[in-house]
Amino acid sequence: MHALRLLWLVLLSLLIAACAVVQRPVRSPDHPAVRELVDLRRSDPSLRFDVRYATTGNFTRERLYPVPAVWLHRDAAEALLRVQRDLRSEGLGLKIFDGYRPYHVQQRMWNLIRDERYVSNPAKNAGRHTRGTAVDVTLVDRQGRELSMPTAFDDFTESAHRNAAGIPARAKANSLRLEQAMARHGFIPYPYEWWHFDYRGWEQHPPLDVSLTGLSQPKSASDVAR
Repeated sequence: MHALRLLWLVLLSLLIAACAVVQRPVRSPDHPAVRELVDLRRSDPSLRFDVRYATTGNFTRERLYPVPAVWLHRDAAEALLRVQRDLRSEGLGLKIFDGYRPYHVQQRMWNLIRDERYVSNPAKNAGRHTRGTAVDVTLVDRQGRELSMPTAFDDFTESAHRNAAGIPARAKANSLRLEQAMARHGFIPYPYEWWHFDYRGWEQHPPLDVSLTGLSQPKSASDVAR
């Protein structure tokens, strides 16, 4: 019995240690995972952008990105373009707030918020946006005007949750419309932020910590489409 108990304790210790291991972010711009990122700004001229983190108009009141760039892993980018094509046939489109986020920026955000519902704790999963497979979006009409949604972008309250109560009917319908359009093409809706979607298999990609200015490859999703 003593030997069996000791064995279980050893196995439990190994399990805890394994769970505590966090992937180290990739910092080389020549890494294969970095070369899989594509520039959404060059992918489809009908996409709209509002990269708040390249300005001081965000929850940190700091400029976190040196350029208003939005990069995504090739697979996620191609799927997002399919979403855009579907929406365009309905007289709608996407506005993109954020895509790939360097690990060091994720750490700065976590230091300010420290609420895992709204900002991933880098010490646990190294972040979601850091892998180039997460994207923050909303819906716009043909003129680029945002449709009514449950809250503004980066509203860190329970009203931003997908199951929030008391949301106006039109905003709730628009949020559901966006969710359904994204889900059809492999994006998983994040429960605490109506604007956040992770492309399927996101956890299989390594976290990255390459500056947006270091992503100099002139690639778009159409350049690398298979």
